[in-house]
Amino acid sequence: MRGSIPTPGTATRRFGGNTPCVEVRCGSQTLLFDLGTGSQGLGRRLQAGNKPVRAAIFFTHYHYDHLQGLPFFTPFYNPKNRFRLFGAAREGRSAESIIRGQMVPPYFPVSADAFRAQMRYADVKGDQTLRIGAVRVRTFELNHPGGCLAYRVDYRGRSFVFATDSEFGSDRDAPFATFARNADVLVYDGMYTEDEYAGRVGPPRKGWGHSTWNDAIRAADAAGAKHLVIYHHEPSRDDAGMQQLERDARRVRKQGLSVAREAGVLRI
Repeated sequence: MRGSIPTPGTATRRFGGNTPCVEVRCGSQTLLFDLGTGSQGLGRRLQAGNKPVRAAIFFTHYHYDHLQGLPFFTPFYNPKNRFRLFGAAREGRSAESIIRGQMVPPYFPVSADAFRAQMRYADVKGDQTLRIGAVRVRTFELNHPGGCLAYRVDYRGRSFVFATDSEFGSDRDAPFATFARNADVLVYDGMYTEDEYAGRVGPPRKGWGHSTWNDAIRAADAAGAKHLVIYHHEPSRDDAGMQQLERDARRVRKQGLSVAREAGVLRI
């Protein structure tokens, strides 16, 4: 939920400082989205029951903050576990090649060959539908440098859309509103304030691939989403700044809004 780099410490304790990782439970199915540093704690919790772990893992894209926890995700090292990993092919390389490529010398001392779990990789692209048991997962290509996939999960009449790392204000907005139509929960990039994005505070951020919290509200309203979760927080923003952002956002969207917090849980 924290963008760009992890920011641990007392100043971010309330909202959390780990980079993106989201768990979605649909009946007996476990779906994970991205493996940022937040995946370390999740991995320990999944292993705590001493039962085999089965999960489908969906990568939005391969920027470091969304992969930083991958080598430290302990369930990958247990031969009893099984994973299906989905991601887009980029720059002529398959998802498997890119994911395994995070663990090569001189950048990391242990290769992905050390994984002992059953790992099945699959390339996906925008506008694709996948089935994970009774769960339907659809994809959408967002406006982000190098590409980024949004995912929509539909299960038993409930819907969840994960759209991190998206810059609002392009020709992608209208088709995204259709993709996310009437979602029960929409998780959307709200990294910046309007002043930050425009460069009135710090450098201009236009073209960096992220949205303002106001844009997140615009995206949610256009889609008719019931609940918006503002996500991918600016790493320099401390808890006091996050609380102010939340207050400001709730003055604009008075119902159906929250700001992502580490280990936060939503039931729909």
